[in-house]
Amino acid sequence: MPNGVAPPCPDGLLVAARGGDHSAFAALVRQHEKSVYSVAWRLLNRVDLAEDVAQDTFLQLYRHLDRIVSAAHLRFWLLRVATHFSLAQLRRVQPIAVADLPEIADERDGPEASDPPLIRKLQAAVATLPPVPRAVMLLRYQEDLDLAEIADVLEIPINTVKSHLRRSLHAMREHLQDTERRALHD
Repeated sequence: MPNGVAPPCPDGLLVAARGGDHSAFAALVRQHEKSVYSVAWRLLNRVDLAEDVAQDTFLQLYRHLDRIVSAAHLRFWLLRVATHFSLAQLRRVQPIAVADLPEIADERDGPEASDPPLIRKLQAAVATLPPVPRAVMLLRYQEDLDLAEIADVLEIPINTVKSHLRRSLHAMREHLQDTERRALHD
């Protein structure tokens, strides 16, 4: 999946799932499960909680299929629900440190992701961000949403999204520079 964008599901699949076709619903889940799980995992830094969020997200989808109007709306709706469930989990529990996480291959990892130490450093920098700014960063750079879409998913003003991006990039830059300085002194 280039740029972290799930391939669009045909609207016919959505219509069939709405009509009670369980195999169509399963196909919708398969098409979006990696994206939903990845957002949850990168926000929570916990496999068990990310699995719970993904499961809860698809359970909500099953309950609210009649509200989904198109394949594009489905992707947006799933990201919104997964992000909100993840943020709610973050308010309840403390995520584990990135250094303690097992390596999880991301299907989007391609040639541009061939520097594991750099990826690890970036993941650690993102993990230092507070929950909402972390969600903004993941939705922007992992899911490739534009600023207006992020504002809609998180239900915050677009200027707040811009502020979070600017501050988060600055904080991550400082985190990476501090990490490099410490490495030089060790």
